[in-house]
Amino acid sequence: MQLNYFNFTESILPFSMKTDVHSPETRSYNMSQIKGKNTKPELMVRKFLFSQGFRYRLHVKYLPGRPDIVLPKYKTVIFVHGCFWHGHEGCKYFVVPKTRTEWWLNKITDTQRRDDETLFNIKSLGYKVITVWTCELRGKKNERFIALKETIINK
Repeated sequence: MQLNYFNFTESILPFSMKTDVHSPETRSYNMSQIKGKNTKPELMVRKFLFSQGFRYRLHVKYLPGRPDIVLPKYKTVIFVHGCFWHGHEGCKYFVVPKTRTEWWLNKITDTQRRDDETLFNIKSLGYKVITVWTCELRGKKNERFIALKETIINK
């Protein structure tokens, strides 16, 4: 009988030293299910905008960062950011994982750097930028939607 070294070492390591509780196949599947487009928060914002008479384009390829929503009439773009993935400062939903902390911090920092570059590039094209955080769409979302509408019209 041949002993598989990987499985053997995994089974004798204490739980705290294991890198992941899922197999690579399970982890790959879980990560593949995380969507980048047409997320529930994005759909909520789009539904509100449409109900208020705003017409928009989605994920416009010729704009930097492919904004989630583009309102051409108002020359405004809207990004719907997940609090975890974009590192929303001061948000209770942004918690740095306890495993592979350095890797996650690098990943989130890179995302924030790209967000800043995208913001600068879009503003330099003359567009107004609105960022909606997913935490703002929980609970008192009507207040956020009213503020969003006013921001679009008055900017």
